[in-house]
Amino acid sequence: MLEQVFEGLTVQHVSVALMIFAISLGLAWLFRNWLLRIVHGVAARTKSGVDDVIVDAFRKPFVALLAVAGAYFAVRVLPWKANVGQYVVAVVLLAIGLLGLYVVLDVVNSVLKWYEKQLAGKRQLGLTTRILEVFRIGAMVTGIVLGVVLALGIFGVQQVSVTGWLSEHGWRIGLIVVLALLSVVLTGQFGPKVIAASISRRPGESNEEVAKRADTLARVFVNVVQVFALLVGVFMILSELKIDIAPILAAAGVVGVAVGFGAQSLIKDVLAGVFVLLENQYRVGDVVRIADVAGLVEDINLRRTVLRDMDGIVHYVPNGEIRVASNLTKEWSRVNLDVSVSYKEDLDRVMAVINRVCKELAEDPQWSPVIINTPKAVRVNKLGESGIDIKIVGEVKPMRQWEVMGELRKRIKKTFDVEGIEIPWPHTKVYFGNFPVQQGGQGQPPAGR
Repeated sequence: MLEQVFEGLTVQHVSVALMIFAISLGLAWLFRNWLLRIVHGVAARTKSGVDDVIVDAFRKPFVALLAVAGAYFAVRVLPWKANVGQYVVAVVLLAIGLLGLYVVLDVVNSVLKWYEKQLAGKRQLGLTTRILEVFRIGAMVTGIVLGVVLALGIFGVQQVSVTGWLSEHGWRIGLIVVLALLSVVLTGQFGPKVIAASISRRPGESNEEVAKRADTLARVFVNVVQVFALLVGVFMILSELKIDIAPILAAAGVVGVAVGFGAQSLIKDVLAGVFVLLENQYRVGDVVRIADVAGLVEDINLRRTVLRDMDGIVHYVPNGEIRVASNLTKEWSRVNLDVSVSYKEDLDRVMAVINRVCKELAEDPQWSPVIINTPKAVRVNKLGESGIDIKIVGEVKPMRQWEVMGELRKRIKKTFDVEGIEIPWPHTKVYFGNFPVQQGGQGQPPAGR
């Protein structure tokens, strides 16, 4: 049996092969238990986490790669017959090549997952995460194709046309894909920073307002640039595939004109979105009332605005439907509160007590950073059916008016209880009238009553 596979196999051949394979296993063990720990310790001292991810991705497949490489050199030492040895070496080479591809793909996949995890802790902008998912799938498909080409080449199957095309156009397409991916990722990573650095502060605008304006503009800018980069990449790939893009562009123009006539509302939405951004009517994070819907702005693009109301319901409002946009939290917000007291109270005393409570609130370290102008009682606002309404106004930071008013109501109620000031509730007086006084006695109701 051995004579059919080997030519002159000796104990020396087997010993050398086993020694080479044992050395490769020893190197794999040293790499896993010593060298890799040192590298991992060095990587842990750096601020970036990407090096830790790469080291972890190398751990298992690289050990297997060292073992298979040792098997390859061990197999080359043995005196195989020509026809048998050729296939054995080819199989081992294929295993080494596939393991190498797996190492590369695993590193790429681990780095992409790490980057997505980094984005998850931040505000994700544009198409970055979706493009990374597409790139991950594309890398896997590319690895499969390269594995098939590698197998064909190792086993001597003629694929000159395939390898020739890959050598001429494949690297160009790969470069285009990488550059498009880099454009998408870098735009999502640095676009917001460039926007934030280029925005000039307007008079009276706080840091929070500047940040909200920068975030809103960055969302739209990142989306537009990333879509443009993808379109350019697609057209360049089509050119590499020898597909004439002129008819495609002409057809797209015709379709665009046809769609333009039938989608005037879409164009209207886009134009309205442009003016919303240019005029800085509202930003992500503002509380607004548009198209009869009030809520927190969660997202804006050129076509629509996304609002979430107090019930948690998400509303998608086309920008073209916005006639009046009421921003409740731009630059500052107002405390606008009515407090009702009984008709029997001394109004001057009541207003003095209210102003004292407002001053104490404004001087409280917990609330003083929130309050811009101390709230105060400004006037008698209404003579109601059951009580007199006192108007309280003041200015606070955006979106803080509701919690300030809640705290103010609580403090006023406690102070009124201590001061003996009555907060009225609905009263109803029942008048029975006076019956006529009858002769010889007091007024009595008529007979039959």
